[in-house]
Amino acid sequence: MKSCSSSHSRRTFVAIDVAKHHHHVLIEGPDGSRQQWRMANTRHDYERLRDRLSAGNDRVLIGFEATGVYHRPLGHFLHQCGFDLRLLSSLAMARTRTALYNSWDKNDPKDAQVLLHLLKTGVSQHYHDPLVHAMNDLQELAQTHFHISQRKVQVQHSIMTHYLPLYFPEAERYFTNSRAQWFTHVLHRFPCPAAITRYDRETFYQEAGPVVGRKVNKRGFLDDLYTTANSSVGLPVTEDSEAIHMFRVVLTEHQHLCTLRTSIEAQADQTLQLHPDYQRLRTLPGVGPILALTILAEAGDLRRFPHYRQFLKYCGFDLCTYQSGQARSLTHLSKHGNGRLRYAFWMAAQGAVRMRENTFRQKYARSINSDPLNPDRKRKAVCAVAAKMARVAHGLLKTETDYRPYFESSLPRGALRSSGPSRHVVTS
Repeated sequence: MKSCSSSHSRRTFVAIDVAKHHHHVLIEGPDGSRQQWRMANTRHDYERLRDRLSAGNDRVLIGFEATGVYHRPLGHFLHQCGFDLRLLSSLAMARTRTALYNSWDKNDPKDAQVLLHLLKTGVSQHYHDPLVHAMNDLQELAQTHFHISQRKVQVQHSIMTHYLPLYFPEAERYFTNSRAQWFTHVLHRFPCPAAITRYDRETFYQEAGPVVGRKVNKRGFLDDLYTTANSSVGLPVTEDSEAIHMFRVVLTEHQHLCTLRTSIEAQADQTLQLHPDYQRLRTLPGVGPILALTILAEAGDLRRFPHYRQFLKYCGFDLCTYQSGQARSLTHLSKHGNGRLRYAFWMAAQGAVRMRENTFRQKYARSINSDPLNPDRKRKAVCAVAAKMARVAHGLLKTETDYRPYFESSLPRGALRSSGPSRHVVTS
């Protein structure tokens, strides 16, 4: 006991409130004395902080809150210097600030004191530097794909809700797949009814045939498109007008974004094709290249979670209930975790429940069996399947096995199911 208290007393705690240009540093030494100052986000001040913390022989424990990406350079520099780093929760910060000061008012010195309080009480997490753990490239791939996909959806909504209703409203019926690029190619070549009706029917077949692409009944589709253009209620603008020129600019951007997204997906698959965890995640039903990339980029090495419940809590799939006295709310997802991971497993669950030969589909069917037309029950069933998929993904990587679609259903009721669902043939 004496040695433990002695080692604890010789520890220096450092709380850093991170900002874009300047950081507020608060240090509490082994004797309880405190020092604080403001440092710039520059290499010179980084080295001054390192020299100041390395001057003594005490163990230095540094804690900070994730603030955008501004904490990453400082965290990497301190990690390279050999310091012990801790990451503090933003939610814990807000609740502790209210409890300590009875106010939502905040400033840098006050936040640094809250950080120091949480650091000393042990309410913190180990900081995993993405660059050190070889996750930085994966994160950038996933982040760039997300932003490009988001921008592509925005442009697509602009096409469907602004340009088409104005100039060719009847063309919306031909849009059936967001990944089918032939639709925007046809619109770019024939953006308004006037661009179609200026040809006779046979000439239009010859002009539009190479643009439409492969179709079972291409002649029938072009005939219907030509008939629709002749009876369109769109604004009677000419093909060479400025409005149609702007429409083509937006269509060109949409095509460029689709090409970028496809190239990033191919690059991600090529980068990770030899990654064993990536290949095991791909064996899960509904998990494609981008979802597997997102899971690895956001969660890192899943083996760092000793139990799958810790990983579920990291994703925000853990259940919580608000209770006060006799009042008790319904049990629901906490959602106090990584939203991108929840999105990835949700999308994977959406794909898995549409398949037949896996236990995720069976779980979904059992959940909605009592009321299959209830949309709320369907939503809850997909949430349960997504949580199960996160649990199975953790088990696959921890036991280094592949997914077997009927492994769990073959176990007797009540048997231990986390011993490693595996599979030898990929069906997804």
